[in-house]
Amino acid sequence: MTQSVAVIDYGMGNLHSVASALKHVGAGEVIVSHEPDAIAAASRVVFPGVGGIRDCMAAIRQLGCDRLLQQVLTVEKKPVLAICVGMQALMARSEENEGVECLGTIPGEVRYFGDQHRDANGERLKVPHMGWNEVSPCESHPLWQDIPPRSRFYFVHSYHVVPSDPSVVAGTFEYGVTGCAALSQDNLFATQFHPEKSHTAGLTLLKNFLNWDGKC
Repeated sequence: MTQSVAVIDYGMGNLHSVASALKHVGAGEVIVSHEPDAIAAASRVVFPGVGGIRDCMAAIRQLGCDRLLQQVLTVEKKPVLAICVGMQALMARSEENEGVECLGTIPGEVRYFGDQHRDANGERLKVPHMGWNEVSPCESHPLWQDIPPRSRFYFVHSYHVVPSDPSVVAGTFEYGVTGCAALSQDNLFATQFHPEKSHTAGLTLLKNFLNWDGKC
């Protein structure tokens, strides 16, 4: 069945890139909007995000996207994919911008890598973490189907998600810390990396999202 996807537009995401990638992997219709009726008409929802968390959260709340996302997740129970800052916004709090209260959908916080971030050998690591990195799945999930373990995905971030409950971590990356690359909870899947910029592995994940029924 051809799937329609709503990309929540609160003015802080690379929406053209996400929408184009979804169409490329077979989405029948991609709707970019923050209007409740448009979101309700879609069979699944993408919650993207780039930029500073303070501005993102201000826009999310101003446009009512916080209530909209809650409705989609808990009442309509549609499959939802959050990307990058969209994933970070799901946490309770972020250290960015001197501390910002986020959505609290998933208990946990977003932490800064640090100005003196180093690997296990003491070598200095650049912040932001930018470029390709391997991702190790932590669980068997439909969105990992046909993606080999340790496939490389594209990251751009200075902050990383630390969920309070480690069981929601669906994939990890190594960059001076073992970080949360993806998380999964019920009908929600979220990635710190950008699947729309991650070539074959990322496009496979997006295709899997189109075929996902929201159950693990």
